[in-house]
Amino acid sequence: MTSLSRSVLSPSRNSAVAAFELSPDFIHLNHGSYGAVPREVRLEQERLRAAIERNPTGYFQDEFPDAMRSMAAHVARRLGGRSEDWVFCENATAAISAVLHSLPLESGDEILTTSHAYGAVLKAMSLVAERRGAKMQIATLPPLLEHDDQVVEAMRSALGSRTRLLVVDHITSATATILPVKRIAELARDSGVPVLIDGAHAPGQIALNVPQIGADWYTGNAHKWMFAPRGCGLLWTTPARHGQTRPAVLSHGTDLGYAAAFDWVGTRDPTPWLCFEAAACAHDGLGGPDLMARNRDVAADGARMIASALDVQVAGTPDTRAAMAAFILSEHGGDAEHAMRFRHALAHEHRIMAPAYAFADRLWLRISAQIYNEPADYERLVPACQVLLAARAPALA
Repeated sequence: MTSLSRSVLSPSRNSAVAAFELSPDFIHLNHGSYGAVPREVRLEQERLRAAIERNPTGYFQDEFPDAMRSMAAHVARRLGGRSEDWVFCENATAAISAVLHSLPLESGDEILTTSHAYGAVLKAMSLVAERRGAKMQIATLPPLLEHDDQVVEAMRSALGSRTRLLVVDHITSATATILPVKRIAELARDSGVPVLIDGAHAPGQIALNVPQIGADWYTGNAHKWMFAPRGCGLLWTTPARHGQTRPAVLSHGTDLGYAAAFDWVGTRDPTPWLCFEAAACAHDGLGGPDLMARNRDVAADGARMIASALDVQVAGTPDTRAAMAAFILSEHGGDAEHAMRFRHALAHEHRIMAPAYAFADRLWLRISAQIYNEPADYERLVPACQVLLAARAPALA
């Protein structure tokens, strides 16, 4: 088996691994789904929770509003734009539901997305369209995209006179492919169609200046690649859309404007949001831009080795992938049951955490690269997949 280059590894990798609290019993190749919280960020969250518990009434009534806006300013400095355009939510799914429910839809209107859209987003779009008498349109993209023009032309062909919203991923979950969102936003803007970018996987994985993309809304998760505690979702809204955009849960801030409406939707634990600054500092401490470049190199090396060793296809091209890569493991057995069994066996028989799933009637596997990963992790994945694919060959045929 060809060894991966060790030149991509950080010289301080051992200390970086120690910064997390991941179980050594597994190889963790799924940072993309749930992230991993550094110890220093977890301790900051515990400190914040303790501070709130000392005087909950005083905190929420006197300190919380300013604390939220201060943290929004940190988001703006990191991801671009003005603090008043940024709000927090539990995750990108919640942000997308907020935008969908804020959208004025009439019978016969259409909302458009792609066949690569995240499953939860597809379900939300379908239900909202059904309840409003509108239609959901899906622009079909090939599972293995070869160039950006394929995506842009598919969007161009699917946009119609009744299209009222275009929802498109920045980095797709199923294929780990970076889509040309700036070109798509420009195309939609020329057609008078507002655009919502689902950037769930983007913050901390790729460099971002969100306003420069040209979308109407952009949502991302800081709890994936930015090291925030889970429940730290972000939503950016262009100023022209502030008036119509409200959270799906309406509360006392509803009539006070966009930011106030999202900042307070009822009593809950705000510490994932209040940890954004600590998480961003942890990201910087592990390299910041250098970390993102390092993870991209590790994922690219791992993808080449896995694709060659297993003789499988990897989605996208090297310049349309970042710190994740997705493979078609089998052209058969592309259903949820087979994928669940494969993932379960990979975890419990081989102690490797990596998502296996069905997409486009095929069986897929996705890898992630984070500072705690090294080439040997991907080298161990190959024989595990070979054993499982051989054992399940009759079922997959």
